[in-house]
Amino acid sequence: MPAPLTEEQARQDHEKLLDAAEALFYEKGIRAVGMDEVRAASGLPLKRIYRLHPTKDDLVVAVLRRRDGRWRGRLVAAAEAHADPRARLLAAFDWLAGWCAEPGFRGCAWINAFGELGPASPAVLAEVRSHKEAFHRHLADWSGAAGLAEPASVQLLAEGAIVTAAISGSPDPARQARAAVEALLAGGEPRGGI
Repeated sequence: MPAPLTEEQARQDHEKLLDAAEALFYEKGIRAVGMDEVRAASGLPLKRIYRLHPTKDDLVVAVLRRRDGRWRGRLVAAAEAHADPRARLLAAFDWLAGWCAEPGFRGCAWINAFGELGPASPAVLAEVRSHKEAFHRHLADWSGAAGLAEPASVQLLAEGAIVTAAISGSPDPARQARAAVEALLAGGEPRGGI
C-alpha cells in the first residue's frame, strides 16, 4: 500500500496537474484533450486526478481561475506601474500587445472556453463571466481615472483587439486599439481600423 500523500506532495501534484491541463487546453482546445492526455502530460494517475477534480469541467474551472490570477496580476502590474491615469490606461493596451505577441498566443482562454463549452457548462460559464467582469472593472476604473466617462468603448476595443489578434496572428490589433484609446483620451475620433 502506498504511503499517504503529504500536504506538500498533494500541492505539488495539483500544480503539475493544472500546469499540464492549462498547456493542453490552451494549445489544443478543451474538447480535443482527453483525460488520458492530461494524465500522460501531468504524470499523475487518473485516480489522483479525479480525486483532485472529480469532473473535467471542475478541472477547467480550476485552470481558468488560476490563469485569471496570473493574467490579471500581470496586467494590473503593468498598468499601475504608471502614476499618470492616462499613461496607466494606455499601458494596459501596451501590455495586451505584448501578450498578443507571445509565442503560442491563441487568444483569450476564457473566450475560447466559452466558445467550446458555452452554456453547456454552467460552472465554466460562471468562471468566464467572473474573469470578464473583473477585466472590465479594471478597464472602467482606469478609463474613469483618465477622464473617460463611459468605459464601454475601451472595453470593446480591448476585447476586439484580443480576438482579432488571435485570428490574425499579429499583435497589431492591440496596437491599433491603443491608438484608438489615445484618440478618445485626446477627445478626437479614433483613426485606423481594427
